[in-house]
Amino acid sequence: EVQLVESGGGLVQPGGSLRLSCAASGFAFSNCAMSWVRQAPGKGLEWVSTINGGGRVTYYADSVKGRFTISRDSAKNTLYLQMNSLKPEDTATYYCARSNLGRCSAPFGSGAFGYWGQGTQVTVSS
Repeated sequence: EVQLVESGGGLVQPGGSLRLSCAASGFAFSNCAMSWVRQAPGKGLEWVSTINGGGRVTYYADSVKGRFTISRDSAKNTLYLQMNSLKPEDTATYYCARSNLGRCSAPFGSGAFGYWGQGTQVTVSS
């Protein structure tokens, strides 16, 4: 069974740093592109970053480029998001998601992401 479990969220001051983790299981982790998506209070989902299966190609939303770094460890089946220079507007629930493409497509739905974790809360405040 596919499972994604985020961790590492918490309360940090503006300008601080935090590293989120997403433990993956139930599938060939290294074959799938993975993403981080966030949802701020009262707002819709916002794509944050994506990394390809091999971990060599990354993409970032303009709002986080230069501050966040996505990475993955195939040996640990874990996805990471290093967040630096955090701003209050980064406050959101952060979700790990598996791309719904090719070999990694889910047997249901037609959205961009087939599986999601439960999310981890990040609060940036003084």
